[in-house]
Amino acid sequence: MSTPPSSLRSILLPKEHGSWSLAFEPLLLGALVVPSRPGLLLALAVMAGFFTRRPLKLTVTLPASDGRRARALGWTILFSGIAMAGLGGAAYLGSGRALWPLLLCVPFGATFLWFDLRQEMREAEAELSGSAAFALVPAAMATLAGWGAIAALGLAALMLTRSLPTVLTVRTYLRHAKGLPAHPAAALLAATGAFAVITGLGLMTVVPVAGGALAAGLLLRSIIFVSALRPGWSAKRVGQLEAVMGLVYLGGLAVAYLGHPVAGS
Repeated sequence: MSTPPSSLRSILLPKEHGSWSLAFEPLLLGALVVPSRPGLLLALAVMAGFFTRRPLKLTVTLPASDGRRARALGWTILFSGIAMAGLGGAAYLGSGRALWPLLLCVPFGATFLWFDLRQEMREAEAELSGSAAFALVPAAMATLAGWGAIAALGLAALMLTRSLPTVLTVRTYLRHAKGLPAHPAAALLAATGAFAVITGLGLMTVVPVAGGALAAGLLLRSIIFVSALRPGWSAKRVGQLEAVMGLVYLGGLAVAYLGHPVAGS
């Protein structure tokens, strides 16, 4: 008997809508800026890892008497296998040594998994850790394409500039909307610091100079959304805006890198 679509969605798909963009935007950035066969296999592995999360959690947390646990285990094995195959293929076609940026992802991914299995995935530490783990993946896609370490980490810095301030900004905005206490300092400091770092890296030609202008747009977004200027929008509308901003940011970076000399590659 086949699993009803609604039941299948509950087993496979994460409930947090924002996790989709924070997970897939880094992979899209890598595919646009540093396309390569091993890089795309790495992206496939990361996507499979993303879809492993929900069934793995159910496998660990559901009682043995729950029929969903066996189905969740099956999907966990399937997606884990795809992730391992993709990672192995990336190492084979590229170089195992080129995957060193993934070591930077490990502590953040482990931290997120720890919170997730404790049903605390909505904590700020969990969301920031998960976002950081995915945001560092483009660095590995870059090294697989032959980029040097500095240029690869610069690409990751651009993705971190998008991900971490976004998490803090949206969290602050939604807490304000719910009438909960929310302090804007963390979101503003993160967005301002990211803008300063990317501007500096642009001046050193580590990343395109246009990256600073794109980071400025994200900073302006944060200032508006955590201040008295914030609009009275629903969470859905904020999510739609963030999706559009993410596409504009990634598209702008893809165009900017067309004329940018990549050092060390």
